[in-house]
Amino acid sequence: MTAKPSETRDALKAKPVYLNLGPSHPAMHGTLRLFCELDGEIIKRAIPEFGYLHRGFEKHAETSTWTQVIPYTDRLNYVSAMMNNVGYCKAVEDLMEITIPDRAQVIRVIICEMNRIIDHLVATGTNVVDIGALTNFWYYFNVREKFYDIIEKLCGARLTTAYTRIGGVMRDLFDGFESEMRLCLKDLHRSIEEVSGLLNRNKIFLNRSVGVGVISREDAIAHGFTGPCLRATGVAYDVRKAQPYYGYETYDWELVVAEHGDTYDRVVLRFEEMRQSARIIEQAMARLKPGPIMTEDKRVALPPKIEVYTNIEALMNHFKLIYEGIRPPPGEIYSCTEAANGELGFYIISDGSGIPYRVKCRAPCFPIYQAYPKMVEGGMISDAVAILGGLNIVAGELDR
Repeated sequence: MTAKPSETRDALKAKPVYLNLGPSHPAMHGTLRLFCELDGEIIKRAIPEFGYLHRGFEKHAETSTWTQVIPYTDRLNYVSAMMNNVGYCKAVEDLMEITIPDRAQVIRVIICEMNRIIDHLVATGTNVVDIGALTNFWYYFNVREKFYDIIEKLCGARLTTAYTRIGGVMRDLFDGFESEMRLCLKDLHRSIEEVSGLLNRNKIFLNRSVGVGVISREDAIAHGFTGPCLRATGVAYDVRKAQPYYGYETYDWELVVAEHGDTYDRVVLRFEEMRQSARIIEQAMARLKPGPIMTEDKRVALPPKIEVYTNIEALMNHFKLIYEGIRPPPGEIYSCTEAANGELGFYIISDGSGIPYRVKCRAPCFPIYQAYPKMVEGGMISDAVAILGGLNIVAGELDR
């Protein structure tokens, strides 16, 4: 018996379609895969997968000296590498009860906020590109490159920097740093205004972002959200305020909080966070005083070269630090900082040797990505792309 045409159509309608969104799709960062069950263009179910950019960071750390781990941290969130350097070095310093010099603390505040700005420029610039607005990308990436020019002069590298050292930083600020930074901040404010003007009343952008990818504050907390994605739901949590370090409690800046937890809030909130980071940088540069950039603690600091050549104790200390590495006392600690995407924590265990026994990285992107399927189910394929951009998943720390 032959089926009627109407019955055939009904059977086809009921049959779901399965789609691999990524990992080669450019909007999926080339490293993320979302296996979708579709009803037309509506995502009924979604299964996330990652692991296409596995760094092996934690295992590498267990076979390297404490100092050799620093370049590996660059490759976690490679968009704001210096923040990873600072977070890791701070954890080791906390374990060893080392307080870095005031100038080094101020420099770390400046480079962290500069990298927060860079990260937000990339996050928002590429997000609106994925939605279809290319012009904003150029406004943001032009000023981003100027910040990278400063980083290159500071340490000789642009993307992966390894700038910090356990006990301080590798090099002092260069002559003219403050004037160049102020010019960059001026360009930043102009770019934010230009992009805001392009997007605030843009009907396409508003339709693609307002009410899209909504997550409640309760669900965000339950999934372990931190950073801009959590604050976009109305939760006023920031490690710089909740557990201040490097004197953040003494700076005049505001914690930016939204309320709807949608893609629009996650984009716009980052605009204002960049302005607040610029405020912090201006204040930090006013606090720069001459002084050492590295602790004098002989457990971590290399002696001056002149002493190495003229003093046997300095020569032996230099030899042991280079060949045996830093040796934190046996123990364990969890230390965290507010990275661009949220709380970046390092749980480290030392057995007293020159190599870490265990380094566990609490990366902000991991708990955020686990909520992604819930946020896209019920939406369209195009919504999944817009939502992912607002979450700003960086595969390097997700696949650590």
